[in-house]
Amino acid sequence: MDRVSRFSLRLGLCAVALTAFVLPARAEEAGKVDDPLEGLNRITSEFNAIVRQMILDPLVDGYKAVTPDEVQKGVSNVFSNISEPVTAAASLLQGDTDNASVSTQRFLINTTVGVGGIGDPATDMGLKQRREDLGQAMGANGVAPGPHIVLPIFGPSNLRDATGDILTGLANPAPLALKAADSAVSYSNKRDDIRAATGGALDRYSVERDAYEQNRRYAISNGQGPVTAFPSIDADDKETVAETGAKR
Repeated sequence: MDRVSRFSLRLGLCAVALTAFVLPARAEEAGKVDDPLEGLNRITSEFNAIVRQMILDPLVDGYKAVTPDEVQKGVSNVFSNISEPVTAAASLLQGDTDNASVSTQRFLINTTVGVGGIGDPATDMGLKQRREDLGQAMGANGVAPGPHIVLPIFGPSNLRDATGDILTGLANPAPLALKAADSAVSYSNKRDDIRAATGGALDRYSVERDAYEQNRRYAISNGQGPVTAFPSIDADDKETVAETGAKR
């Protein structure tokens, strides 16, 4: 069996396992999050908060202190551009050929005219970005979110979205590694907003959990429904759901 066949078999088995585990889950109740791992999730959430306070925040302070605003914007643009192939593939899986076309055009234009994605001339041409990922594609095709999960460092997720990231990594490890770097850059851009959203909360964990799940439902439906004003760490910096509340 050649390498392509082995990979196809592995991907197929993962898809079967995903279908068997997620689809039979009870129907998602409006406004209610499935959180059977809450005890463990809270521990991980507290760990993440310590990591942010002790490691990420000092790094962000140093990064912002020595990096000009235009350079910071260029770095954000590069990671935004790298996400376009994943968006194109996820859009096609949803039958959204329009967004797949826009994403492909954005990638080609920003990679060439934008010098590797540092610039964003595609937006100036009217090609607005709407990020999609495999988790959104599965959600749009009826796969339930499954249990809420808090991942070390990465933060809030759920079984469907985490599985989407794993399958993306199996197909090509680069997007998964870049997602980690993209999350760090996005966190530096939205740290103050995150603090404002959770700073006065009596239960920070519940705020982060509910906001994540609601924002994911909002993203999957392409803006059909309300959204909590909480910034997603790995959302597009130029047009976050939390900042605009606009229909995408």
